[in-house]
Amino acid sequence: MEKVTFEPIGNVKNGLPFGTSGDNLRAADSRIVLRPGFIEALTELDKESRILVVFHFHLSKGWDSLQHPRGDTSRPKRGVFALRSPRRPNGVGVTEVDLLGIRENVLTVRGLDAVDGTPVLDLKPA
Repeated sequence: MEKVTFEPIGNVKNGLPFGTSGDNLRAADSRIVLRPGFIEALTELDKESRILVVFHFHLSKGWDSLQHPRGDTSRPKRGVFALRSPRRPNGVGVTEVDLLGIRENVLTVRGLDAVDGTPVLDLKPA
């Protein structure tokens, strides 16, 4: 099978460490700091109120086919493809967020379930 590699276009900045609950991550404002070469690619994105952020779960190690939702062992296991778990075969996350603003190469968003330093792979209008 062909190997696929990605180069991040930027990183998440929110001061929230690995282990922060998904609810707390989504409640916080985050900044997505893009590499300066991507400023032109943001043209007209400010017309969108919601965008998709594609990112890499860079701190997640390993994965299992079946997992307890949110790690809660009182809940029955589900298939990883039926969960939003960061413990995935390829560690790719996608979250629809509110776009609060863009200033040069920095986007401010709310609703992103990614920790500080997470590599951002792509942005798309929702």
